[in-house]
Amino acid sequence: MKVPESIPQELASDLVEALLVFMVQEGSSDDEFTRLALRLFAYQFQHNAAFRDFCQQRGRTPRTVKSWRDFPAVPINAFKDLTLSCVSPETCDRVFMTSGTTRGDVKGRHYHPSIAVYDTSMRVNFSQRFMQGTEKIRMGILFPDETAMPNSSLAHYLALAVHEFGTPGSDYFLGPQGLDSARLSEALAQAQQTGDPFALLGASYSFVHLMDELRQRGQSFRLPPGSRVLDTGGFKGQSRELPMEDFYAQLSSMLGIARSQCINMYGMTELSTQFYDEGNATLPSVKSGPHWIRSRVVDPLSGNEVAVGERGILVHCDLGNFNSVTTILTEDVGVAVDGGFLLLGRAEGAQAKGCSLAVEDFLRAARA
Repeated sequence: MKVPESIPQELASDLVEALLVFMVQEGSSDDEFTRLALRLFAYQFQHNAAFRDFCQQRGRTPRTVKSWRDFPAVPINAFKDLTLSCVSPETCDRVFMTSGTTRGDVKGRHYHPSIAVYDTSMRVNFSQRFMQGTEKIRMGILFPDETAMPNSSLAHYLALAVHEFGTPGSDYFLGPQGLDSARLSEALAQAQQTGDPFALLGASYSFVHLMDELRQRGQSFRLPPGSRVLDTGGFKGQSRELPMEDFYAQLSSMLGIARSQCINMYGMTELSTQFYDEGNATLPSVKSGPHWIRSRVVDPLSGNEVAVGERGILVHCDLGNFNSVTTILTEDVGVAVDGGFLLLGRAEGAQAKGCSLAVEDFLRAARA
């Protein structure tokens, strides 16, 4: 895959060019990852004032950090309270915003001076993890398009999927009026008849609506070999909630797709890179990312890594976040395992309190 040539000239810095080259190479050692991560840390320390204040409070500077594991993790909710950008937001290609469902109408903002970095991250990773050697496949998208949701990172992600990897017959089946189940049923029946593989992609709640509609219609399908599903997790009060075992069992049964081809994508607005599993034949599935993102599992109060096999809060160091902050303290509970991590849900109790205290700590430093 070629490095994109669409970066605005004023943003075509050596750092961004190095990042794009790094993404399209086959892989990287921990030393290679650390070298580029340290360059990004120094850049963000210099140009992102809120981040610099936080680092200085923690005694972490370009002179003292030696590895990506030394970077202080910025709590994810800081994106709602502060402008975390190395450049003026007005100069950015795109601004992705969170849904705002957890804190009223307050939305986190992630600024992208060059969307080419996000797009390269998505293309390379999606090609390897979801397409699995297939160049093109007919896609059905169960999520609003970018016209309806111009600030949604997921809407942009799915638009890229259709543009780069979808055949001409690909289409959206979720609009202002909800799920167009009749038209989608026709598309699924056509795929079943012709034998052409079909991919359904969307938020998990959309698949719940689809399964409810099919059940009411008394319909089910046996989609051709090579067909697959990508769900992006989360119900967010937009459908009834299903235990994950039931969710994937019903998807497999009603669409005729093996659970090994029911793939979950774990991502967030505050990151520029997504994680995938290898299907959901067994749960919980192991999530992993490409070579430009690394993860740790930490105690949210101390920031120290927990022992392998112990629960903690996931911290991701995403080199795709060249303009904001590379290292994010999420509110997701996980366990490190061979090949990646297990995603176990949202923080609760003491862990949730630890995440909240981390946010307060960051804001105090940034506003001091």
